[in-house]
Amino acid sequence: MTEKTLTYDELRINLADVYEQMGYHEAEPDEATQQETLAIVDNVRRWLRPQFCFFVVRELPAFDMGNIILRQLRGSEAYALFMCTAGEEFETFQKRLKTEGDMVRVFIADALGSVIAEKCADQMENSLQLSIDKLGWKHTNRFSPGYCGWHVSEQQKLFPLFDGHTCGITLTESSLMVPIKSVSGIIGLGKEVRRLDYTCGLCTFEKCYKRKKKA
Repeated sequence: MTEKTLTYDELRINLADVYEQMGYHEAEPDEATQQETLAIVDNVRRWLRPQFCFFVVRELPAFDMGNIILRQLRGSEAYALFMCTAGEEFETFQKRLKTEGDMVRVFIADALGSVIAEKCADQMENSLQLSIDKLGWKHTNRFSPGYCGWHVSEQQKLFPLFDGHTCGITLTESSLMVPIKSVSGIIGLGKEVRRLDYTCGLCTFEKCYKRKKKA
């Protein structure tokens, strides 16, 4: 098991990533929104401690992932199972903002939290690649329950495989991760695998963040 705690700066977040998550794909938000975003980022930077963990297995666990993901994993010699989270501190921060009732700040923090979780997953992929470089292996895209036909209820199969080492992430009966700004899933590893474009044309999940980013 590889586990790591990061700082905000190690995530290498660009404000443009946050603005895009907020829905500003072409133009930037107004000056007031930009200033509010900067203020939230400056606050979060001081205490944020996102985490990731992953481990590698040789056999594909008994998941019902669907054909889209199985095709992407074809040729894998091993599989990395991972979890990444913005952390409990960020979850507490979001709850406090909701209690205060400032919906603009709530909206900005929600977008920032999504970016934090994804950037943490990017750093996890970098760490994973370093660990398999010596084998001459590459890795596929990462795939998570809830996307590409892999039902979110499969989290109930994924979590026990971590034997309690889940970066502080817990799972509700309805398969929701807490903290909510968390990512989990699988990555294929091997000499013959490769990263491909996410197959949005085959996937029916219209609200996928990858589809929104591509649009």
